[in-house]
Amino acid sequence: MILTADQVCASRVVLVCGHYGTGKTEFSVNYALALANGGQRTMLADVDIVNPYFRSRERRKELEAAGVRVISSSQACSDADVPAIPAELLTILEDRSIRGVIDAGGDPVGARVLARFQPQIVQEDYKLLFVLNANRPEVRTPEAAQAYLRSIEAVTGLTCGGLVNNTHLCGETTPHEILKGAELAEAVSKETGIPVVCHLAERRFTGEESLAGLKLFPIDIYMKKPWEL
Repeated sequence: MILTADQVCASRVVLVCGHYGTGKTEFSVNYALALANGGQRTMLADVDIVNPYFRSRERRKELEAAGVRVISSSQACSDADVPAIPAELLTILEDRSIRGVIDAGGDPVGARVLARFQPQIVQEDYKLLFVLNANRPEVRTPEAAQAYLRSIEAVTGLTCGGLVNNTHLCGETTPHEILKGAELAEAVSKETGIPVVCHLAERRFTGEESLAGLKLFPIDIYMKKPWEL
């Protein structure tokens, strides 16, 4: 089954978190683009002050060309990580005509950004999505992933409402990797009661018979290639 952005999550504000390297920013960019392409007024806030390798603001041109307004912790220099949160972030929470996507830090420390806005967030129609990648050593078991998820909830004061399987090996990804991640996501879901909202798959995989039973959200790859790092 191929999902639209609204079928993945219909909440007005979507908060995306997950361990470093799980692909949460890849999901954030693709989800924001899908919302905008569907005619929604969309804002993407990059408040990841932890990850120095790939940040959604690095794709500002593509996003803004598609109609996505991008705000970030460092507007002037894409290579700087400045622990300052833009006041514009409040626009996402206050303007209810906007669909907002907030790409948060890749660990509990980075997620503290969300804790600053917790009182405003809980007043809105929001959902916190936790991105899983079974190829990341720190979260490749249900127990480790659950512990990491709960630590983010504890830091932010927010409740996770959905799991996103983004198991990949960059250019070496196969349907087998996606299915491996699906097993992990289902195990975490069973333990926590949090539903799996989707499985990410590059568009080239959406016709794969082995993935036919999964709720797939098709994506394009925007992350840096190894030679760009």
